[in-house]
Amino acid sequence: MAVSISVLVLLLILAVVFLRSGGLKLSHAVVCALLGFFLAGTSLAPSIYDGVAATADAVSSVKP
Repeated sequence: MAVSISVLVLLLILAVVFLRSGGLKLSHAVVCALLGFFLAGTSLAPSIYDGVAATADAVSSVKP
């Protein structure tokens, strides 16, 4: 659960930065949000979650 919350916060920060800099229009942000909501309701949601979790595990195990 901590991974999904931190990913959500990161994406929210990026969306705000893009909206304020003019790189992302409000209509584009709405479309992206709707896509996320609809994608979460499909059968692909567990696979996407597993992929994000595996990527987070791989990144966290890297020692600089």
